[in-house]
Amino acid sequence: MFSRAQSARKAVAAVSRIAGRNAVPMRTFMAPTVSRRADFVQELYLKELKAYKPTPIKESDSVGNVAVFNLPKPPKSPEEADLASSLKEYEAMAVEVEGSEGATAGGEPAVVEDWLVEEEEDDEHHH
Repeated sequence: MFSRAQSARKAVAAVSRIAGRNAVPMRTFMAPTVSRRADFVQELYLKELKAYKPTPIKESDSVGNVAVFNLPKPPKSPEEADLASSLKEYEAMAVEVEGSEGATAGGEPAVVEDWLVEEEEDDEHHH
């Protein structure tokens, strides 16, 4: 692109020398090309970009956006609990035996069915 601009300047200089010799007043008009307009927009953009100054970051900017970290409370050790009273409470609990609910009520004991008994197989079916 640099060589195009340089060759265009040389061409304009050559035309102006020739025009100066003939002494005929000439008016030249050059319409900006698309690439010339793009350069203007690019220069304007770069100028604004260089002039931009970001706001400095403060320590208080994170307040409200970030949760404050608090250490969790340590769990209570089971050794700190009153183990003696817990043991006495456990010993004082009534023992529950399955199948003895009817006997404790004063009635007849409940019949416990033996459900884990294998049935005997007949030998006649295997012949």
